[in-house]
Amino acid sequence: QVQVVESGGGLVQPGGSLRLSCAASGSILSIYAMGWYRQAPGNQREMVARITSGGTTNYADSIKGRFTISRDNAKNTVYLQMNSLKPEDTAVYYCKVGLVPISPPGRRDYWGQGTQVTVSS
Repeated sequence: QVQVVESGGGLVQPGGSLRLSCAASGSILSIYAMGWYRQAPGNQREMVARITSGGTTNYADSIKGRFTISRDNAKNTVYLQMNSLKPEDTAVYYCKVGLVPISPPGRRDYWGQGTQVTVSS
């Protein structure tokens, strides 16, 4: 069984910073990609940032230069450092982990439960 748990959301003023963390645990053989997605009310879920096991990163245009994704492979953990936050960054942020479980075989995506980020004065 695999668990994905996010933490670090909260309320922050415009221009402020937050750091999200996401840890995967359980019967994991390997992790090939980890990423952050977000969904605001009335909107579709969108990719924010993604990082592969080799360190290749992809960012949404709306957050480039403000957010940084990183990972600790030894801890199966991915981070999202969010700076210069704007009200439009308000959303539920979800972590997605692409991995190969010990059983059953084959690549699968696992999602966390989400963490709320609210940017407001």
